[in-house]
Amino acid sequence: MQDPNEDTEWNDVLRKKGILPPKENVEEKERAKEEEQLAILQKSLVKTYEDMTLEELEENEDEFNEEDEKAVEMYRQQRLAEMKAAQMKNKFGEVLEISGEDYVQEVTKAGKGIWVVLHLYKQGIPLCALINQHMSGLARKFRDVKFIKAISTTCIPNYPDRNLPTIFVYLEGDIKAQFIGPLVFGGMNLTRDELEWKISESGAIKTDLEENPRKQIQDQLMSSIRACVPARGDSDSEDD
Repeated sequence: MQDPNEDTEWNDVLRKKGILPPKENVEEKERAKEEEQLAILQKSLVKTYEDMTLEELEENEDEFNEEDEKAVEMYRQQRLAEMKAAQMKNKFGEVLEISGEDYVQEVTKAGKGIWVVLHLYKQGIPLCALINQHMSGLARKFRDVKFIKAISTTCIPNYPDRNLPTIFVYLEGDIKAQFIGPLVFGGMNLTRDELEWKISESGAIKTDLEENPRKQIQDQLMSSIRACVPARGDSDSEDD
């Protein structure tokens, strides 16, 4: 079959008679095809810059058109903000030892939005040593929180040993919670999860624990007590 777009005299006659449709403009067709390919390429470019690092964005900067440059700049700012937030999340990660001279700088001037957990302790008190151990684990887990410890009398002269261990929780220099004395911590049976839960109640950390671990122990203890105490009916029958 003869191509109706073929450039022949017979086709020209048929076009004039209206038998064949007007000849397609090849140049316009090719131009439309090129524009379509360009649009696909631009869409692809916008998609790929979302996966680029900041260095790659700078390397490919010349390939972006004006609209892409605006979008890329917004994305660059977003990436910078994400990097800053990630740095803040991993800012600490260990327990810092301070003295009274460091208190203002490390606690009062810790920074905007920075939570500080301060443990006042003394050498030779087993529960203080246990809490220092638990705090090391919590500092690694919650790297956006500043965990610090200090020998009690270096921060507060004549601070009584009976109040140890003591934990103060601060936000921007203000005390948000305080835990004073061994009874508050439940003695040497204190677990890291229990300490985590206790500190989380102040708002300093976002725990992934679903409930207070101490409650589970209390429930188990109550169950054991109930199992040991005879029912009232059994007691009456024994009296008979």
